[in-house]
Amino acid sequence: MLFKMMRRAGAVTIAAALLLISLSAPTVAAEGLIIKDSDFGATKTLDRLGIALERKGIKIFKRINHAKGAASVGASLPPTEVLIFGTPKIGTPLMQSNPMIGLDLPLKALAWETADGKSKLAYSDPAWLAARYGISDRAKVFKGMAAALDKFTSMATKRGGLPIQ
Repeated sequence: MLFKMMRRAGAVTIAAALLLISLSAPTVAAEGLIIKDSDFGATKTLDRLGIALERKGIKIFKRINHAKGAASVGASLPPTEVLIFGTPKIGTPLMQSNPMIGLDLPLKALAWETADGKSKLAYSDPAWLAARYGISDRAKVFKGMAAALDKFTSMATKRGGLPIQ
């Protein structure tokens, strides 16, 4: 009887631990992300980001519409899109320091609309990427990336950020 009670108590403890882990998962998932509110819908936000990037010679590799993908299997998502972009001029030195950063390069930006109709834009924090891959010999590159990403994403998310609206 005592053994059954101890085993049951252990199961409850494990269940409680799993619950705590699941409750903290969104916080962990957001680590290393920069998230901005946008004055525009998800699609227009990424349109604007693409324009800002291309004007500076940064290549757009792919745009993925997750809502369209969900619809193709009979599911639904609010507008949710990813833009994949980069330039070998910036990415190559980072990959020379640690090829594994290629898992996060080219860079990506995610725009989505929340249940209450607000739009968000998220991307990986370059400082977090440097730490994640242990790249300490390219601080100037990461600092430049951070400044450029802040500028381009602000242009994409704020009215008046780009000459086009």
